[in-house]
Amino acid sequence: MWDKIQGYFANLEFGYWVILGFAAQVAFTARFIVQWLASEKRGKSYIPLSFWYLSLVGSWGLLIYAIIRRDPVFILGNLFNSVVYLRNLMLIYREHGSLRPSKVDALPRDGAKAKKTDSRDDLLEPPDRSEG
Repeated sequence: MWDKIQGYFANLEFGYWVILGFAAQVAFTARFIVQWLASEKRGKSYIPLSFWYLSLVGSWGLLIYAIIRRDPVFILGNLFNSVVYLRNLMLIYREHGSLRPSKVDALPRDGAKAKKTDSRDDLLEPPDRSEG
């Protein structure tokens, strides 16, 4: 049995396309690590902007790899995922008007100065609309 396993791995080809496939899979998997760390930092479930970009990069890389491999199941799966990731980025862009790392928040009702934030993660926090 061991010889059979060794024979299988001996016949694998590791060319540029396989390297692309592994790199895309690393990017796709890294999004979960990024999301987990961002959630731990906040103490609640949270999806940072980088999650969507890693999702898109990983999905596109895996889509290219699937096309080269001519795998229709893999192609359709990653094609649809890319649409979802792009749509989420479009919704974020629409809500905030920009994906720039800094923005100025709206003036508070009491007339105090606006606060400036420099975190990309703030772009995904919905404004607090619970006040009057």
